[in-house]
Amino acid sequence: MKIADMNWMQVEERLGHDKRAVVPMGSIEQHGYLCLAVDAILAERVACEAAEPLGVPVFPALCYGITPYFRRFPGSISLRLETYQRIVGDILDSLAGTGFTRILFVNGHGGNSPGGSILQEWMNDHPGITVKWHNWWNAAKTAAAAEAIDPVASHGSWMENFPWTRVPGIKPPDGQKPMIDIARMRMMDAAGVRAYLGDGNFGGAYQKPDEQMLQLWRVGVEETREALEGPWP
Repeated sequence: MKIADMNWMQVEERLGHDKRAVVPMGSIEQHGYLCLAVDAILAERVACEAAEPLGVPVFPALCYGITPYFRRFPGSISLRLETYQRIVGDILDSLAGTGFTRILFVNGHGGNSPGGSILQEWMNDHPGITVKWHNWWNAAKTAAAAEAIDPVASHGSWMENFPWTRVPGIKPPDGQKPMIDIARMRMMDAAGVRAYLGDGNFGGAYQKPDEQMLQLWRVGVEETREALEGPWP
């Protein structure tokens, strides 16, 4: 159930018997031949499909995240660490202030992990409220499903190439790109990262059959639903 399809009175009525909420977290950044909004699209879609049978409201994705290494790729937007953590805190304050006590962040971007690092501190200051940070793409079952398809999977590669993250009319290259040296990349500034990455894919096949991608997607949805179902304290 999308918050975008509800009014405040409906939300208040639901809070009378279910105090859960879902907040997808994404990023706007280069993904090779895929669209710039991959992380936001996937986080919101997996959250909505997971929450739908439970009737739990899903807020619109926070599209912007922490991605300073891609700032030389046109269209990429990065928030400062302090800004991002303040936004996460403000979202939590707002949800708690209106009665939500079980909050699940569904994160679609690895660079956003500092947002999850403030949760324990925030919960200590707000007894009775539980917050989870769920990295949907590398949660245990989803990661295992990806590994079973192809252990070489990374940013901008096949594992993010779903029918809904492609750019119409754009065909990625055939074959597989060698994996980059991520440790080396982490020592570079944004200009160096762009020169090193080339098309932006970190390594791996550019595309897999849709049947395999949908199989992976179903695991991701089910595992996200499990996180939403609990257990909650």
